[in-house]
Formats: sequence, structure tokens, C-alpha cells
Amino acid sequence: MTQPKPMRARPVFWLSVVILVAAVGGSFGIWYLFLRPSGPPPVSISSIPTASAPAAASFVPGSTSSAAIGAASSGGTGSLDGTWTVDTGIGSFSDFTNSFAGYRVQEQLASIGANTAVGRTPKVTGSITLKGTMVTAGAFTADLTALQSDDDRRDGQLRRQGIQTAQFPTATFNLTKPIDLGALPADGQALQATATGDFTLHGVTKSVQLQVTAKRSGSVIVVTGSLPVSFADYGIGKPNSFLVLSIDDHGTMEFQLLFTKR
Repeated sequence: MTQPKPMRARPVFWLSVVILVAAVGGSFGIWYLFLRPSGPPPVSISSIPTASAPAAASFVPGSTSSAAIGAASSGGTGSLDGTWTVDTGIGSFSDFTNSFAGYRVQEQLASIGANTAVGRTPKVTGSITLKGTMVTAGAFTADLTALQSDDDRRDGQLRRQGIQTAQFPTATFNLTKPIDLGALPADGQALQATATGDFTLHGVTKSVQLQVTAKRSGSVIVVTGSLPVSFADYGIGKPNSFLVLSIDDHGTMEFQLLFTKR
């Protein structure tokens, strides 16, 4: 008796499978593009609560250091004269309620198109000195080797390309001109000022003017600011990667610093 021949899969069947897989893959790419988590927004002083508000005690949601700012805010502020240092014990890097410095750069990725690359480091040190209504001194240093973005591959490339953190591990700012605040802000009041100083990045130092916003919350002073950075001014070459189709020739340096008095 002749055995029946096994049926061959029809080409149309496999073509259908290919089309289905491609459709699913394409849909996933589209959904990923529009529903992927966006990067952290630019720094803003508006999210910092005042000491008098009930939210002051929960300034660092879910963090063990939330009690620290609550205790700091509950005490009397007294004179603001003296040296204030960056307090890395306040806040959490997981939700950016701590002190940090970092960058924002527009890029075009091969996989998802336009993207804002944001990298931040929690390893910052620095201080400001107040006397009356004057900021007489100020400086901060950021450890760029601790920069973290949403992609380890980008972080790794920046060690060797771009800002080359392996060769130039820090960025610094030193105030070169006192800042006249005019009047000391009330608790919870924000004020804006221009900080003139020397900014060093990638081994190059430039005199710059930082537009900063400061806010006092009890015994904590929060200072935020940003600075447009042209890569060519600091001898920075644009990173190259098969994942990146293009990248802007400029970016933004931004920071959020929480100071407490010594």
C-alpha cells in the first residue's frame, strides 16, 4: 500500500507568518516610540515645597532622608550669613529630589527617532558664602564619571567619546563676581540671579553667566540653573555610534543643588 506523501507547507502560509511577525514587530516599535517613558524634565525650582507647607516633611517621598529635611525646615533660620555646603544626605537620586548636575542633548536614534538624551550625576560637591544680601563666594564640582542616563551604552561611549569622562572626570564652576541679591528672600520665596564665573569642562575653562533660581525652605537653600553649551567651545567632538544617526552640536548643562549651613 502506498503511503501518503507528507503535506508541504504552502509558501503562502509562511508568507503570512512573515507578514504577521513584521506587523507585530512594527507595532511594537511604534508603541515603544510613543509610550516609552520620557526622560526627566528640565530642572525647576517650582517643585520644591516651602518649609511652612505640610509637604516640607515629605520633600523626599519614600526616602530615609525625608526626616532630615523635615528637621532642618522646622528649626529657625536665624542669620543666613556664613558658608553653606551641598548636602548630599538630602533627597534621592531615584526621583531626582537630591543634588545633581548633568546634561541634556537632542539626538536622532536609529531605532526610535528623535530623543532627548539626559544624563545626571549625584556626585556633586560645593559651597556658597553669604554675607548680608551678598553671595560673596561660590563653587561646585561634578564627578562626570558617575553620569547616568537611560542607556548604559550611551554612558559607556561618553567615557571615550564626547566629553571623554575617563580623561576629563570633572566639571567645575567658580564664582568670580559677587552676586547682590538686593534683599534676602522670605521663606518659600524664589528669586532669580545671574552668576558670573569660570566654567571648566573637557579641560577648557570659559567665563560664563549662569541664570540661577534660588529658594529657601527652612534651613535648606535650593539652587537650580542651566547653561547652554556649544561643544566646539570646549573642544568636544560629537560621539559616534551605529545607534545614533545624528546629534546636536550643542547641549545644556543643568544642576540642582541643596545647601545646608555648616
